[in-house]
Amino acid sequence: MSDALQTAEGGLEKPLGDLRSVLIAGESVEAWAIQRRMFALAHRRVIVAATSGRLIIITRPLLGGFALVSVRWQDLEEVTLRVGVFGADLGIRAGKATDLASLASAGAQRVELKGLRKTEAQAVYRICQAQDQAWREKRRVRDLEELRARSGGIQVMAGAPLAGAAAASGDDAVRRLQEAKQLLDAGLITDSEYEAIKAKIISP
Repeated sequence: MSDALQTAEGGLEKPLGDLRSVLIAGESVEAWAIQRRMFALAHRRVIVAATSGRLIIITRPLLGGFALVSVRWQDLEEVTLRVGVFGADLGIRAGKATDLASLASAGAQRVELKGLRKTEAQAVYRICQAQDQAWREKRRVRDLEELRARSGGIQVMAGAPLAGAAAASGDDAVRRLQEAKQLLDAGLITDSEYEAIKAKIISP
């Protein structure tokens, strides 16, 4: 169990107990934030936690129980933080693979957590940003490796007419060049990487 949950003050035993109850084996809490009481008039306070594998949001109705939303780090698309006088707001947008829509209208992919305690919200935000950057880099490397694999030598089908094979090879080269340009425009590869891939595709 993470030491992040060992600093509970009076009145937080129940919400942190709910959080502990949903952790899986080997999962640790790196940071958590709870809503300030003044922002929780129609419900018990919301708690959000950044763990070693996901982002957990727990909402707690007045009559007991709780609802859980779990966002995998690889599905996180954007996180925003706004710090005010009385609290901090955390905005989360996730991909369609998550169940984040359950907190809002059908099809929604964004949720706003209002009035979190400021220091705690900032700690959760920093971890979300670090995870987002790490997964962006993983996707960039994966896309680059896939592009390099597709950019191997142009193969000619045995027994095919030479003119037809040349046309098919040319179409394939154009397709791979377009894919490389898309990766460059998306910032997934550098200019030098693009030029190296392009030279490999067009070289005889």
